[in-house]
Order: sequence, then C-alpha cells, then structure tokens
Amino acid sequence: MQTLVLGNGPMGRALAGALTEAGHGVTTLGRPPGGRHPASAFADADVSFDFSTGSAVAGNVEQALAGGCRRMVIGATGWHDDRLGVEALLVAEGAAGVAAANFSPGVALFGRLVEEAAHLFAPLPDYDPFIVDWHRASKLDRPSGTARELSRRLTAAHPRKHRSRDQGQGGPTDPDELEVISIRAGASPGMHLVGFDAPGETLELRLTARDRSAYAAGALAAADWLLAAPRSPGLHPFDAVLSDLTAPVLAGST
Repeated sequence: MQTLVLGNGPMGRALAGALTEAGHGVTTLGRPPGGRHPASAFADADVSFDFSTGSAVAGNVEQALAGGCRRMVIGATGWHDDRLGVEALLVAEGAAGVAAANFSPGVALFGRLVEEAAHLFAPLPDYDPFIVDWHRASKLDRPSGTARELSRRLTAAHPRKHRSRDQGQGGPTDPDELEVISIRAGASPGMHLVGFDAPGETLELRLTARDRSAYAAGALAAADWLLAAPRSPGLHPFDAVLSDLTAPVLAGST
C-alpha cells in the first residue's frame, strides 16, 4: 500500500512510523508553503491520511480527488462546518473516506459503553452525568472532537440531557445541560472521563491514552477496510470499521 500522510505533528509522525513498520510506502507532508498541496502529491497514493488541521481538510480532499486518490482516512478535528461539502465531493467523485475525531478502537468501544450507561442511568434522577477531557497544553480545540462525540452519544441516550454545556459558558447550570469540561495542560495524549454523580456515590468511566499507538492502529484498520472491498461513496464512521473487526468475536459469543 502506498500512502500519503498529511500532517507532521505528533499524530502524523506516529502514523508514519506505524505504516513504515507494517511495510507500507509512506510520504509525509507538513504545512504546504502555498496554502494547498498540489494534486500531483496524491497521484501515487492508494490511501491518504489527513491528520493536519480542520481548516485544511476540505482543500486536501479537493486536491486528493484531483490527483486521483479515492480512499481517505480523515482524523483531523475542527472541520464540522465543512463536513457536508466534503461528503458531497466524495459522493460526486465516487470516492470513500472514513472520518473520526479519534481512531482508537478503545475510544470507539468506550463510546458504546457511555451510550449504554446513559440508557441505564437516565431513569434515575439523582445521577447527574458529566464529561471531562484532558489533553496536552498545545491542543487547540476544546472540547476535543472525542468529547463532543461522547456528548452526542450521551445526550441522545439520556432524555433529561438534551444539549451540552461547554466550558466557558457563563451563568447558572441548567439541569437540562450536560457539563463538558476541558483541561489543556502538560503533555497528556488524551484522557476522557464520563461520570454519573449522585449524593451518595459517583460512577466513573475513564479511558486514558498512554501514547498514540492505538490511534495509529485504528487509522491503519480504517485504510485496510477501505481497500478490502468497494465502499459506498461518501464518509463512513469508524464504528463501521470496528463493527467489521468485532463481528467474528460477537458471532462466536452467541
């Protein structure tokens, strides 16, 4: 597999290392001097991995399609406003991508656990849910994309929490709002905690990343999934990849 990694930050370097270790050809590109990478940069790539910045995603997709790349793994965050346009481009060109705020298989399964926990606690009015995300000091977005996805899953499963309250909003806490707190300090690659607090006890679900190896492994799994069979044009969630990975295990348990 010939691959192109967009973004030479900590995640891009971890991914390039994992691809090289797996025997794949890798080209890594940092910030383009002219604002956009040339379409020719994508010409030989079976899969492009975008771990650059959210503001660059739409342009990177356009250039990838112009260069002939039809499979993309998008792990950048902060491009929500461009998502519909990116989806339309992929569909129009018959291309497919997997997009996620976090490609860790553990995070994906963690999201399912959070959703199930929200279902279980929803009928109990004394248990108030909350989310905390802690990342390195240099991480720009807050809450993280992962925290936003956990918030989406939790509020969808919890009828008393129909919207989230991001850190920085003033005023008294609305009981209908899910409290989401972000910490940006030190060098933590990522910690997400989902809690349910009552007067007499607190239950916490926590996932702590020790490094970026799990993220890289999940991104490789997404690329393998795109190459394994023709996928419908457009953006696919990482949950679809994870469902295929866990299907043999789930089938064996029935």
